[in-house]
Amino acid sequence: MLSISEFSQMCHLSPQALRFYHAEGLLVPAQIDERTGHRSYTFEQVERAMLITLLRDTGMSVKLVRRALDEPDQAVALLERHSDEVSRQRRAQADAITAARAVFEAQPAPRLRQVPAMTVVARLVPGTPLGRDAHEWDRAEDILTAAAAELVTMVRQAGVTCLGQPWRTLALETPEQDRQVLDGVGPFWIVKVAVAGTPETLPALPADLIVQTPDAHDELSIFMPGRNTMAKYCTVVLRLLDADPLDGDRFVNLAHLRQEVRPDGVLSSAPVQRRPA
Repeated sequence: MLSISEFSQMCHLSPQALRFYHAEGLLVPAQIDERTGHRSYTFEQVERAMLITLLRDTGMSVKLVRRALDEPDQAVALLERHSDEVSRQRRAQADAITAARAVFEAQPAPRLRQVPAMTVVARLVPGTPLGRDAHEWDRAEDILTAAAAELVTMVRQAGVTCLGQPWRTLALETPEQDRQVLDGVGPFWIVKVAVAGTPETLPALPADLIVQTPDAHDELSIFMPGRNTMAKYCTVVLRLLDADPLDGDRFVNLAHLRQEVRPDGVLSSAPVQRRPA
């Protein structure tokens, strides 16, 4: 029999790790002294300790390690799935590092710019959740991204040229939309894209597409690197609210905040309007 100290040295596992694996049922001592509680191991248990170390070094959870040891015929498949998950996490971490570096380097700040008059094709997006938590927010992002891509496809199939990237904005443009949003039934978002031509020159479009002609106006814009998150959205709102340079009779209309999702980040813009007299 080997004491826990001897077994620890042989397997390069600390006594604390051995106690943890015992508590988790991964590596149960061959014998435990009822009077002293001292743990003893056999030489034959070295192989199991080695396998545990191999699997834990991959980053596998205790639960997965236990399953791989209990079902050795599934061990390779479990390792493959774990490898895929590790790769996904590494890509996500790399993206996060890139976004964090970009935010700290760029110090995103609002900028005033003029937007020319244009023709816009819009479509309501049903089925988006409210985004009350991270899961809902991510679901809404997926739905809106797909809806924007579908809008561009529909417009192009109708023979209309899209100008620039599509964007999304809150569905607060009509009294009916306001009521549906306030009632919590939605739709909560609209996707839009600028197009070439005027309403009179556009060919027939699908019935659920809306043609709009916003006038030229000023807007405050801020670019936030990385993927769109609830926290970034709120940060953008706060920075736009606190932004200069606006004189005393103008304000940022956040009800019409629009977001253009780009490969490297999100451009958020809100029109600057004069306060009613």
